[in-house]
Amino acid sequence: MTRTSSSSPRGRGFGRSRGGAADDGPRARFSQLLPYLFEHKKVLGVVVVLSIVGAAASLAQPLLVSQVITVVQEGRALDMLVWALVALVVVSGLISGFQHYLLQRTGTSVVLSARRQLVHRMLRLPISEFDTRRTGDLVSRVGSDTTLLYAVITQGLVDAIGGSLIFVGALIAMLIIDPVLLGLTVLVIAVSVVTVVAISGKVRVASRRQQEKVGDLAAAVERSISAIRTVRASNATERETEAVEADARGAWEMGVKVAKISALVVPIAGIALQVSLLVVLGVGGFRVASGAITIASLVSFILFLFMMIMPLGQAFGAINSVNQALGALGRIQEVIDLPIEGQDDAALAAKAAPGSASPGAPAIEFDDVHFGYGADSVLHGVSFAAPRGGRTAIVGPSGAGKSTMLALIERFYDPTAGAVRFGGVDVRRLDRVELRSQIGYVEQDAPVLAGTLRQNLLLATPDATDEQCIRVLHEVNLGEVLNRSPEGLDAAVGEDGVMLSGGERQRLAIARALLAAPPVLLLDESTSSLDGMNEQMLREAIDAVAENRTLIVIAHRLSTVVDSDQIVVVDHGRVVGVGTHSELVASTPLYRELAKHQLLV
Repeated sequence: MTRTSSSSPRGRGFGRSRGGAADDGPRARFSQLLPYLFEHKKVLGVVVVLSIVGAAASLAQPLLVSQVITVVQEGRALDMLVWALVALVVVSGLISGFQHYLLQRTGTSVVLSARRQLVHRMLRLPISEFDTRRTGDLVSRVGSDTTLLYAVITQGLVDAIGGSLIFVGALIAMLIIDPVLLGLTVLVIAVSVVTVVAISGKVRVASRRQQEKVGDLAAAVERSISAIRTVRASNATERETEAVEADARGAWEMGVKVAKISALVVPIAGIALQVSLLVVLGVGGFRVASGAITIASLVSFILFLFMMIMPLGQAFGAINSVNQALGALGRIQEVIDLPIEGQDDAALAAKAAPGSASPGAPAIEFDDVHFGYGADSVLHGVSFAAPRGGRTAIVGPSGAGKSTMLALIERFYDPTAGAVRFGGVDVRRLDRVELRSQIGYVEQDAPVLAGTLRQNLLLATPDATDEQCIRVLHEVNLGEVLNRSPEGLDAAVGEDGVMLSGGERQRLAIARALLAAPPVLLLDESTSSLDGMNEQMLREAIDAVAENRTLIVIAHRLSTVVDSDQIVVVDHGRVVGVGTHSELVASTPLYRELAKHQLLV
């Protein structure tokens, strides 16, 4: 019995929900970027100081050049002027190198900080968010989007600080040398600045769309690779390749669009320099001829002009990189701003009916529970109680809502009406971590994490010994897998447990739950992939660990059902019968029909 779209949003196909929105989506503000920078304010402070010192050393160079020219014209000895000029050049180079190292290191740290924050938030999102978002797009936000923050540090803001100091210093020096030449230069530069500002807004929009396309591509690749066996068996390799290539081309087209817009920024600084230089040479030459300024002053002015244009180019680059980063940061903030699981627990607990744990209360109780995934209503007034220490089986046709009931016990979701109680207490009044520590849950698809046997077993019980791990593997008849490799517990299981058979993956997932030995054990069709012999051995292992524990089992086979203390029959999200096997055969037509077909539905 497998879930369908009627009981889980997972069954709704490969729709591009949320991650591939066609609109621009939320855009980050510059203020949202500042916390990432302030986290490294000490290092950035050192960089700013170095920028000031470097700017001073750079600005002093044209003045010394002017002095050298004047001394040579007057026929005097240069003395230490040349060595002072050489020293300034060397100091500027050393400062630039050290500053470059600090910026690279800080940029990497900013990316790390963003990734840690994003992963911390992402792994705590409500399960409902993962139902509607694509895994590949979320992975893209952690990888690709955060990388763009690196450019803000290494090619953007801090780099522009030193450049702005040089720009202002050069501007003042040029004003002192010749206000007329400066006025003409500023006029040319003003035109270029206005042009860059007009273009920068388009860069941010295009950059965000590019990152969305990269997210689409990552999602498409993740989907195809995760289902590669199904794709090959369906002879769909070419179609999947074309689909992924279409997403790759979409990312490329948006990348080209960003490149085109950015390319308009790059030549502006060069054009501004060339036009300014031509104006300065033409008008400056005339002013030297008229005696308004000296040749040394004109040379100094030209050197300052180069110094002013260079940081102007840095500023243009900073605007470009910041706008690209803000486009990516909008996608990062979209996830960070989402509420995490448990954020509204206080409000939910306040609405829940008061109750206290009671030794006589059922281990699990559903009281008129209603629930739906969005607009799809799944459960309609479900009520039943699972007694402590007993075995309760839940049976019903595919899509009846059985797996959803276990998800509500685990608080992956909360009911829209009614209550799920654990030991007599509404689960909404219980701490999620504490609740889940009391429950072992084996999912329908028996997930196995990439890694080793040990890593899978220790997921819920990190302090378990090797002896305990080996014992529980033998209990579920996985001794052969353990002995298959000389690495033993350190043997790799492959991506999604691909190096194990379907039955072995299922037994490993059950072993993980048995190792934790919680008071309540939820098994969602835990024997569906097992042959008769392994099923019998696994049932014996579960029976052994089930003593004084509560088992709730979604049953797939009649053999799993008949020994249960009670059986809950569910159809279209409603309980249509509760009782033992013999009672339900006599009273419930649906159960009688399921039993007739050995519950193989």
